[in-house]
Amino acid sequence: MTITDIVRLSPETGVATVPPVEEYEVLSAEWTETEYLAYGGPAREYSGGYWTGEPGAVRIDPWPYDEICVILSGRVAVVDLDGGRAEFGAGDAFFIPQGFAGDWVTVEPTSKIFVAVTR
Repeated sequence: MTITDIVRLSPETGVATVPPVEEYEVLSAEWTETEYLAYGGPAREYSGGYWTGEPGAVRIDPWPYDEICVILSGRVAVVDLDGGRAEFGAGDAFFIPQGFAGDWVTVEPTSKIFVAVTR
């Protein structure tokens, strides 16, 4: 896998899907939603929470789970083993697939919300 397998989560990178409204109890007629699906599949284990980190780097080879990150403050980079790099800052959300190999670089003190799902 390379840095191109890291997916920024946004309407531009997902597949627009409107869930069946009959699954909900609709409380207002004007309510609508669209999900922009970036990944999915069966899961074995999951975890999630709040994370903080100080500047530094760690190599993870391979990434042990699918991970969604939402950066609340600070800046991080993900670097693949070929040197491809993507940086993320406050307000960015992204997906790292299980099996990706590379470096997590905390560029500046950072906090994030994360969800990790093992396939």
